Amino acid sequence: MQKSNISKLVPIMLAFFAMGFVDMVGVSTNYIKADFDLSDKIANLLPSIVFFWFLIFSVPTGMLMNRIGRRKTVVLSLAVTALSFLLPIFSYSYSSMLVSFCLLGIGNTLMQVSINPLLSNIVKGDKLASSLTFGQFVKAIASFMAPIIASRLAVQFGNWKLIYPIFMSISVLATLLLGFTKIKEEKNEGKNSSSFVQCFALLGDKMILLSFLGIMCHVGIDVGINVTAPKILIERLSMTTDAAVIATSVYFLFRTIGSFSGAFILARFSPKKFFVISVAAMLLSAIGLFVFHNLTLIYIVIALIGFGNSNIFPIILSRAMLYLPEKKNEVSGLMIMGLFGGTIFPFFMGLLSDAMSSQTGALIILAIGIVYLVFLSIQMKEEKINYS
Repeated sequence: MQKSNISKLVPIMLAFFAMGFVDMVGVSTNYIKADFDLSDKIANLLPSIVFFWFLIFSVPTGMLMNRIGRRKTVVLSLAVTALSFLLPIFSYSYSSMLVSFCLLGIGNTLMQVSINPLLSNIVKGDKLASSLTFGQFVKAIASFMAPIIASRLAVQFGNWKLIYPIFMSISVLATLLLGFTKIKEEKNEGKNSSSFVQCFALLGDKMILLSFLGIMCHVGIDVGINVTAPKILIERLSMTTDAAVIATSVYFLFRTIGSFSGAFILARFSPKKFFVISVAAMLLSAIGLFVFHNLTLIYIVIALIGFGNSNIFPIILSRAMLYLPEKKNEVSGLMIMGLFGGTIFPFFMGLLSDAMSSQTGALIILAIGIVYLVFLSIQMKEEKINYS
């Protein structure tokens, strides 16, 4: 790879790292819940409000890219992300955190839609897939580090919120680096942007609808475990919040390992087979979360869910795009909107947890999502799509 391309990849990969900051919503929610003595229902509005914006801004972001370009859209997303971290530094209340999480969700939506197309302007041909995978690996590192950093800051300095100026500084650095990086982009002349009507019309196709619901369940499980894993340890083992949030890092560590190893595994196994194996691991782990009261065993099943859930999104996305190759833009926009599942799951998990006065309620909602993925894996085995 040319040296000029490497210099362009550095700020993009730093942007991928900043994209992973969205996964701090889990550890933040647990601290905010404790700081303001919130119920599960009210606390879970925080992660819900982050992922709500995927429903609203996914398609408009595609239209925005056609007007101002991909690089400028990613720069804008980083600036909004930095602003979301600035607010808690000056004002820490439940209402200010709601605003902060809204900005974080909007920034992440802008970034999710625009950063992969931007990378395709630098990396071409057969190297693009591996570069995208590496970007997801970099993102997963940030997801893994956030709970560890927050708990360390809480223990050593008595203030977990010091994570905000750290993440804000990195976001500002990524904004500046990418802002001053020149990247030649393809012109979109003659290409029509996807509209809400075009995207939602595809839901009339059974396979697209099943894939869309699969994305919603994948993200719902991801955010749900992020938020609920520490609460399980607090409830069953009477752990402190500072100690319990390490469960989130365990999840993201194995999701990181899964993201990195997924490319190698998928080179030997078909996506369909790997999907079935991944979902089976998640199902067994969910059963373990219902019954285990031992710290080591709980960590093991959380790790297994993290590994199993790590490659669900790319498999479903590629499946849907191969099914309708002539409508890749519409399908891609619709699947990104499926990240809205990160709003729905925490909301209902909080409702049922409060109703049952136990995290078993949250686990029931998670189990419903995993059972749906089992159903989807059966459908994938029966369909005739060439994944090669």
